[in-house]
Amino acid sequence: MTETQIHGDTDDGFGRVADVFRDNFATRGEVGAAVTVYVRGRKVVDLHGGLADPRSGRTWTAGTPAVVFSCTKGIMAICAYLLAQQGRLDLDAPVTRYWPEFGQHGKAEIPVRWLLTHQSGLPALDKPFSREEVLAWRPVIEAIEAQAPLWRPGTAHSYHAMTYGWLIGEVMRRITGELPGAFFARSLADPLGLRTWIGLPAAERDAVAWTLAPIGDPGPAVDPIAERGLTMGGAFAFPADADGLVSFNDPAIQAAGVPGAGAVSTADGLARLYAACVSEVDGPRLLSSDSVTDATTVRAAGQQVYGAPDAGHRWGTGFLLDSASARPMLGARSFGHDGAGGHLAFGDDAHQVGFGYVVNQMGGVDDERANRLTAAVRACLAG
Repeated sequence: MTETQIHGDTDDGFGRVADVFRDNFATRGEVGAAVTVYVRGRKVVDLHGGLADPRSGRTWTAGTPAVVFSCTKGIMAICAYLLAQQGRLDLDAPVTRYWPEFGQHGKAEIPVRWLLTHQSGLPALDKPFSREEVLAWRPVIEAIEAQAPLWRPGTAHSYHAMTYGWLIGEVMRRITGELPGAFFARSLADPLGLRTWIGLPAAERDAVAWTLAPIGDPGPAVDPIAERGLTMGGAFAFPADADGLVSFNDPAIQAAGVPGAGAVSTADGLARLYAACVSEVDGPRLLSSDSVTDATTVRAAGQQVYGAPDAGHRWGTGFLLDSASARPMLGARSFGHDGAGGHLAFGDDAHQVGFGYVVNQMGGVDDERANRLTAAVRACLAG
């Protein structure tokens, strides 16, 4: 087997990350991937390799973006904190302050924060959707308005795999007058020069990596409620249909920018965004220390109501937090999100680190590629 050529650079002291990245191709089934790390606003790791599209043989370049699935949630949470710092959003105010129609069917007292902590009781909707309805925005919003919570809000949590994006996204739209992808582009992506989109421009369509369905053990069976939440009532297969076609390869889905799972980004785009949250990157850091403290306060943990058994995940406000058993990052000040199949992005203001890792070969239940890279970053920082 020919050894995969790895391209890019690492600063002195970060060679271990390159070693692990290379080994992921040699021993972990990596097909195409990229990893970028910033420390104190400086890019210290910038690596890519493999094939962006095995069907054509197109190689992965420094500018290749991929669908990063639930890393989108972290992007949305950063936008929410930006609005909070601007005084335009109160995370502890009722959702109805911004979105009055939301308050129907026992939802009037739900605060914005619970939309971000998977505690609102709305991980799945009763209404079945067509793909066109899901991508049109308004039909999902109307269904949320008409939906009763599946448990008493605030008393438990379950991962809101898809609804998360429309829940916080509609609050953002009511405040800004823009869909979240447009607000993100104007406020963060364009000023920082990110190749990151929630709603992919047509001109970028041919650059996107082709996502490959997971190989091997698919993991534990998902219960019917969680399955409905993942597929939006059958609007699309997730992650792949019976023939192995991953739904999010569809250009229409990428262009629509499904707000909880449809972002498209390079590794550098994710790493640079989180780096800007915790250090100076083209200007003052984006998130204050108080915001990071609020974001990294554990709001939900333990067994969820629906879905897979508890694996040790800890949730802050909008972000996945450091967990030795589920998702080890750098420590108590780490906040970010992973994405189905293996992607990972996070920031940490104690270390002033921004990290981004994107792939096209979706991993299975025991996928350790991202964790191995994060462990290498920890070791490099420790010297």
